[in-house]
Amino acid sequence: MHRLLDWILWLPMIGVLALLLTPKEMTRGIKYISLFFTFLTFLLTLCLYGQFDTSLAGMQPHLEINHPWIPSFNIFYHLGVDGISTPMIILTGLLFFLCVPCSWKIEKSPKGFFALLLMLETTVFGVFMSLDFFLFYVFWEVMLLPMFFLIGVWGGENREYAAIKFFLYTFFGSVLMLVGMIALYYASGKDVDSFNLLALHGGRFSNLTIDLFGSTFAFDKLFFWALFIGFAIKVPVFPFHTWLPHAHVQAPTAISVILAGVLLKMGTYGFLRISFPIFPQASVYFAETIAILGLINVLYGAFCAMAQKDIKRLVAYSSVSHMGFVMMGLAAMTVPSMNGAVLQMFNHGTSTAMMFLLVGILYERSHHRWIVKPDGSKGFSGLATHLPKYTIFFIIGMFASLGLPGLSGFISEALIFLGTFPRFTTLTTLAVIGLLIGAAYLLWMYKRMFFGEVSSDVKEYTDMDCREILYMLPLGIAVVVFGIFPNPILDIMRASVGNLVQLLAQR
Repeated sequence: MHRLLDWILWLPMIGVLALLLTPKEMTRGIKYISLFFTFLTFLLTLCLYGQFDTSLAGMQPHLEINHPWIPSFNIFYHLGVDGISTPMIILTGLLFFLCVPCSWKIEKSPKGFFALLLMLETTVFGVFMSLDFFLFYVFWEVMLLPMFFLIGVWGGENREYAAIKFFLYTFFGSVLMLVGMIALYYASGKDVDSFNLLALHGGRFSNLTIDLFGSTFAFDKLFFWALFIGFAIKVPVFPFHTWLPHAHVQAPTAISVILAGVLLKMGTYGFLRISFPIFPQASVYFAETIAILGLINVLYGAFCAMAQKDIKRLVAYSSVSHMGFVMMGLAAMTVPSMNGAVLQMFNHGTSTAMMFLLVGILYERSHHRWIVKPDGSKGFSGLATHLPKYTIFFIIGMFASLGLPGLSGFISEALIFLGTFPRFTTLTTLAVIGLLIGAAYLLWMYKRMFFGEVSSDVKEYTDMDCREILYMLPLGIAVVVFGIFPNPILDIMRASVGNLVQLLAQR
């Protein structure tokens, strides 16, 4: 299984080649080919779980791949996984697999849509596997292309605006990341490990200074922010969040699932893999600032979600709020908070994917997403009476997002609060308000949509069919199982997270 990471990374691209060789008239064949390759890739991520040694705090040496790529600049094709990246890889494999059946009714150029979807999957895997900074950056940048076209071509009425805004915001962050990467390359002496993320860890740049614009700056503090902002835009952290609601509302359902379920986590993963371990002293120095930004995300996202009348926009802003909890957990830098943050990255990926898939199912029937229409009338009414199967899944997804005990959202948020309270007592107390607001807007939404008399429009809707039930079941099972028994994920991440906390504690 030494080449397992290679197979996981490149199998979707083999699927892209298979799609390119398939005539565009074979619509069903295109869909089944996409389903086959995403399913096979997901199975390989489960094999990765089976091969994982939970006793190792660092990378899994039996899975690591390292070959020269551009030797003249000491750039390597270096892949590896640890307890932080493996849950994200499994989540990526699952969500991309489920996105194929949820996109079964795509009519506009399905060949192009599914080819770009598979290409996007490879780039996301590349980000989570890369241990060479240059390789990481390549995958990070290439990811923009399929996302840009998937939103810009298959999105809603304002898809071009949303796609361009997404691209510009993310590209701005990428430019800052590029500057930080080049600075690290020269600061490390352009040696053989200049792009090696593992070799760059440990705070070796803490005593360096750099002259810019006639002033002297601490190297680690300056470039910590260059990388931090690059990753923060992806999270997204306030005030870099404004691209997210537009992208979510305009994107097709599958892309909203990937965007909220996986792509937002790439930002927080960047903190864990690059910013914190490379600049540990700067990370500790700015920890309170990061926690404050996280609190702003929690409260701002919750208040914005409460004001929404479009269900998809409400779920989008709820993602901003939930990622604020992850930021606070990372900023506290304690074992419970960091474990909770990484667990929340996984759990939020499953619960928010459920919500966006459910919004997409309803949109296919109604062709609108209004909780309350612009004229003040109800958008949906009496769904619980007319769509009982849909209502059951919606309740599970909604209460998982709300953080109900027994579902996955609760345990990860509880760990975050346990870890952040001793470090940031006031901020943690204020963050609880975000939970209360979250309960308020989700229950308000549920009351409006599911109770009351069945409206004439809703009477025409059909309940979930077998295809929809089948792609919703894995997520429904995941939020229940990992809410009751989170150990399968915690066991994987515990050693790696503990190793990072220990590194930060020494600063």
